[in-house]
Amino acid sequence: MAILDYVELPAHCVADQKRFYSEVFGWQFTSYGEEYAAHEDSPCQFALNGTGEHDADVALPVIRVTDISDAYRSVVKAGGTITLEIFDFPGGRRFHFSDPEGQPMAVYEAVAG
Repeated sequence: MAILDYVELPAHCVADQKRFYSEVFGWQFTSYGEEYAAHEDSPCQFALNGTGEHDADVALPVIRVTDISDAYRSVVKAGGTITLEIFDFPGGRRFHFSDPEGQPMAVYEAVAG
């Protein structure tokens, strides 16, 4: 199973971005520290990443899978390029890749906790 259910937007100031999206769409955010927040109340979640880690200049679509190792092998086999190896984060494991045309994407596997 693979579902596009997360879009992560780089943010210079997460607090300002939270305020903006809350005012515009009425979204509520869960803060994970001062530099990361996520709107988790819809089928496709929306996050603001101000950590500077894994930074991108564009929104990052994130695909949820049930087996991250299988997804990793499939990306490589199909000609994708791994740009960030599998790493742990609160709630799961994730890796980043670019497709054959260079578009950035990420894959994650949720860990029950």
